[in-house]
Order: sequence, then structure tokens, then C-alpha cells
Amino acid sequence: MTWQDRISVDPLVCHGQACVIGTRVTVSVVLDNLAAGVSREEIVRSYPSLKVEDIDACIAYAAELARERIVPLTP
Repeated sequence: MTWQDRISVDPLVCHGQACVIGTRVTVSVVLDNLAAGVSREEIVRSYPSLKVEDIDACIAYAAELARERIVPLTP
């Protein structure tokens, strides 16, 4: 499985934000939850249309973006 199998960007869905295919759950929502310390199991309970593999795909998508762009960090 690759993130491309589970993540899409469609201007007609979620205003073109990256989301899990077949849902309106955006990658940013999944990542925000993970960053806040929410477990994968709790995310799946909160968003029943998601599978744990979708969460992995969101992480892989974010990793791909991080390779493509440098975000300056201020001290």
C-alpha cells in the first residue's frame, strides 16, 4: 500500500484539501489528532469511515510533503 492508494486531492471534495479517499476526512484533521496525542484507535472510533491504514497513509503523505518543502524554524 502507498499513500497514493488512500489519499486524494479533488477540487470538488473538501475544497481541494488532501483527504482520505471515499471520506471527507482531511489529512490535516488526522495529523492534528495525532499531534494532540490522540491514539489511532480513538481516531478510528471518532471517524468510523477511517481504517488504521488510512492513518498510516496520512502520515506517509505528510512525510512526502516534508521531503518536498523546508519549513523554517525560528528559535
